[in-house]
Amino acid sequence: MPRSSSVGSPQHTTTAASDDDYNQPLAFVHTTISGAGRLLPSSSHWNSIEIDFNILPQSQTPSGYESVLPSRFSKSYDYNLIVTDKTHLKRCVYVTVSFFLVIALIFFLLHFVPLHKHHHQDSVKNLTLAVNQALVFFDAQKSGILPKNNLVNFRGDSGLQDGNSSTTNVDLVGGFYDSGNNIKFSLSTAYTITLLSWTVIEYHEKYDDIAELEHIKDIIKWGSDYLLKAFVPRNSSASTPSKIYSQVGSASKDSKVDNDINCWQRPEDMSYGRDVLVCDSTASDLAGEIIAAFSAASLVFKNNEAYAGKLIKAAEELFEVASKNGTRHIQGMYTNSDCGKQASEFYNSSGFRDELIWGGTWLFFSTGNSTYLDYATTNFDAAVKEELSSENGIFYWNNKLSATMILLSRLRFFLDLGYPYEDAFGSSTNRTDLLMCSYLNKLQSDMTDGGLILLKPKYGAPLQYSATASFLSKLYSDYLDLLRRSGSSCAGSVVTLDKLRSFSRSQVDYILGDNPMKMSYIVGFGDEYPTHVYHRGASIPWDHKTHSCAEGDKWLNAKEPNPNQIVGAMVGGPDHNDIFLDERDKPWFTEPTISSNAGLVAALIAHHGPPLMTRDHLNSSSSNGLNLGIDMMGIFQNIHLR
Repeated sequence: MPRSSSVGSPQHTTTAASDDDYNQPLAFVHTTISGAGRLLPSSSHWNSIEIDFNILPQSQTPSGYESVLPSRFSKSYDYNLIVTDKTHLKRCVYVTVSFFLVIALIFFLLHFVPLHKHHHQDSVKNLTLAVNQALVFFDAQKSGILPKNNLVNFRGDSGLQDGNSSTTNVDLVGGFYDSGNNIKFSLSTAYTITLLSWTVIEYHEKYDDIAELEHIKDIIKWGSDYLLKAFVPRNSSASTPSKIYSQVGSASKDSKVDNDINCWQRPEDMSYGRDVLVCDSTASDLAGEIIAAFSAASLVFKNNEAYAGKLIKAAEELFEVASKNGTRHIQGMYTNSDCGKQASEFYNSSGFRDELIWGGTWLFFSTGNSTYLDYATTNFDAAVKEELSSENGIFYWNNKLSATMILLSRLRFFLDLGYPYEDAFGSSTNRTDLLMCSYLNKLQSDMTDGGLILLKPKYGAPLQYSATASFLSKLYSDYLDLLRRSGSSCAGSVVTLDKLRSFSRSQVDYILGDNPMKMSYIVGFGDEYPTHVYHRGASIPWDHKTHSCAEGDKWLNAKEPNPNQIVGAMVGGPDHNDIFLDERDKPWFTEPTISSNAGLVAALIAHHGPPLMTRDHLNSSSSNGLNLGIDMMGIFQNIHLR
């Protein structure tokens, strides 16, 4: 846990053709050469160099006369060869023919057989497996009554009394356990749902192609259902203010009390009381993230009008209160109030304006109401000023500014709304280009010797920041590709698509095993991966026995690998020297979280190859003729231009 189809093409074509290739005339080059050394025209579609060795019987001419007829070849040489030994001749012919056949075979293999195909297939297969596994982690984190088809066999129903405490009596069953402990945080849940929903909105074709679309939609709904419980709108008739339940489970370090921190216990075995913390709507950062989650999820469930409408209604109700600032409603950070003091040990907020413009931007996409876009663009500069220098350019649970810049750039690129948004859109694009340049500039970004970008070098668990940087850079490069641009520029520097994608893919490859430790940081992926993950449910045997809180340290401190493999969990990652310690009692190395895994899923699906499509689909307006597996216009479905 953080501590602060086939493409229509001519028959016999053996290599994939690009879209531009379909518009180019076929050209044939011939090697027939004139005496001056120039290529000569030919009606043949095949190269031809003919040499007459005068071996075959020749026509007879009168003795003493030389033929004055021109040769029938473009250039030919007559050799008067006398054959004295037919055996040697045959041998010579066989050797010569064999030699040319070998040369022809080598030429064919080099030019027509895609030698990289096996590697490409393996790469696609590996990314598919990685996406499959990364999504399974969320099934392992589910709280409440689990579905019968839950994919994790060491998990059962748990947290069935959540919401019932000494101070509350409300239904808060469900949601996700945040990480290796059994606490549920609304902020990390909302961020996770927003990010996963964004990936579906952009890359739903890829998810569908690998049969994971329904799976990830189930994960998103599991989280959004819980958030609908966690937000209680204002009751006008009773003058009851809005409430947000920010946390279920205690993070108190009081060793005299059994709780989610002091007990190393499976969620199924919890018997201690679970605290419930509640915020009012002045928890602006928490409210903004929940608004974003509701809004983004509504686009995922656009075909379920009733559910999408329920999400939008909740988002608008929460935005109406959270966006106000005055004597009766003061905006602020939830970790500065009692409802977030415990959470500050894990998800400490450094500002709230980035969440509010993030939520407003997503609410504009989900409703088409320009009021929300007005709010996001007019408050954008204030959010920039609020951003800490140590947070600059980082997209994660505490900072949404970079992601919002990319969304506003997306609007400018594909649905330029014109006045009065030109300045805000232009500023966002310029800042986004600077962000992309910073990824490639070693003077601006720290890198380990193994190639992992260190966006927060003074903090642990670097993979969560690397994963989202990979996602944003790949997504932005896809936008540029759809615009038929070869790259972007900033302060005199040029960032090509190749360089940007190379950086982006390098971070994914590092996570998957291309690192100095030669191990994957995703549990279950590859030959080497962490086996002592800091995770209560994974480290305690699933033996159908109840293990008490007092027994917990035995499992925490055991030297043996976890008895249950928490497949798909991305751990915190190595230190700044690329060193990783696979030890359960060192969570900064070995603890996974739902928020970091959301970034992992985003990076993986962005890099996954697009589905096979027909040529008609390639030329459709939705993808601008490019097969990138991205839905260019779907995010704008609710926006109606005047």
